[in-house]
Amino acid sequence: MTPLAALLARRIAATGPISLAEFMADCLMHPKHGYYSTRDPFGAAGDFTTAPEISQMFGELIGLWLAQTWLDRGAPAPFTLAELGPGRGTLMADALRATRAVPGFHAAARVHLVETSPSLRARQRDSLAGHDVTWIDHADALPDAPLFLVANEFFDALPVRQFQRDPAGWRERQVGLAQGALALGLSAPAPLADLAHRLDDTRPGDIVETCAPAAPIVAAIAARIAAHGGAALIVDYGGWRSRGDTLQAVRAHRPEPVLAHPGQADLTAHVDFEALARTATQAGAAASRLTPQGVVLERLGITARAQALAKNLSGAALKAHVAAHRRLTHPQEMGTLFQTLALTERGGPPPPGFDP
Repeated sequence: MTPLAALLARRIAATGPISLAEFMADCLMHPKHGYYSTRDPFGAAGDFTTAPEISQMFGELIGLWLAQTWLDRGAPAPFTLAELGPGRGTLMADALRATRAVPGFHAAARVHLVETSPSLRARQRDSLAGHDVTWIDHADALPDAPLFLVANEFFDALPVRQFQRDPAGWRERQVGLAQGALALGLSAPAPLADLAHRLDDTRPGDIVETCAPAAPIVAAIAARIAAHGGAALIVDYGGWRSRGDTLQAVRAHRPEPVLAHPGQADLTAHVDFEALARTATQAGAAASRLTPQGVVLERLGITARAQALAKNLSGAALKAHVAAHRRLTHPQEMGTLFQTLALTERGGPPPPGFDP
C-alpha cells in the first residue's frame, strides 16, 4: 500500500466512501504524496510521453498556428501567449523558436504558464531560459487582454466523477474499503438533474463521466477571447460526448488498475469535448468542429516539415523521425485518438487547420 493509499484508507474508514474525483485529485495533486507534486513524469524515464516530447514538429506547428491566428486578428499588441499544463515547457520552447521570424510576435507576447506543480515549474524555467515567463496557478488569473492559448493533454488530467445509469436514476461510482483495502463501489440510486439530458441516449448499466473543474477553466478562457479577441487550441484524447468508463492509470509506460498505486501512477480520463464546446459558447466564444489531431497537423504542413528535417538525418535518427511523424498523425496511433477543438471570438476568421 502506497503512503497515499494508507492516508485515503484512514480517511474513508473515518468518514465514508469518496468520489472518484476526490480520489483522482489527491492522487495527482496531494501536496506531499501527489503524482504531479513529487516527480517529473514525462519521457522515457517517466511514465508517459506527450506529443511535444515525441517530436519538435508538434510544438513548432502549434506555435505557427498561434502566430497565424494572431496575424489573422490584426496582430494585437500586447497579447497573452498562454499554455495550460505545460509539462516540461517543451511545447512552448518549440513554439517560441518556430515563431522567432514572425514580425512583432515575440515583442508583443506576454508568456503565461498555468502550472501548480513546483517540480514542473522548475523544469519549465530550464526549458524557457532566456524568455520572460509569468507562472500562474489558475486560468482565471490570466490577464484581461487578447489571448492566444494552447492546452495539450491538460483536460484529461482533471478529476472526473462517474455515474452508472440505474432504473431508479444514477448511482455514483465511489472509492471505499473492502477488507481494509481500497475498492470501487456504487452509491444508492438517485435522480440527478445535471444528467437529465443523458436519459435519452443511455441505458441502465451505462457509465457517464462528468468533469466539474473543466467548466470554469473553459469559461475563463472563452470570456477573455469573447471580450478581447484571440484563439485557443485544445488537444486531447476523448470524443464528442462522454460514455463508458475511461479512467485509466499508467505507470512506467504500462497501464495498471486505477487503485493499484495511488500517488505513484498517472490518472487520466477521456475529455468530453461536447461539454467544453457548450461551456465556451455559453461564455460568448465560438467553437470549431471537433477535428482529429492528425487531420489538423497535416493541414498545418507537418509532412512538409518532416521531409525538410529528414534531409539532414540518416540511420537510426531518420528511422526515429519517421516513426514520430507516424505516431503523431496516423489514424491507428495518435492521429485519431487525439482530437482538437479551437475556440475563437464570434465572427472572427476561421482558425488554421479547421473547416470554416
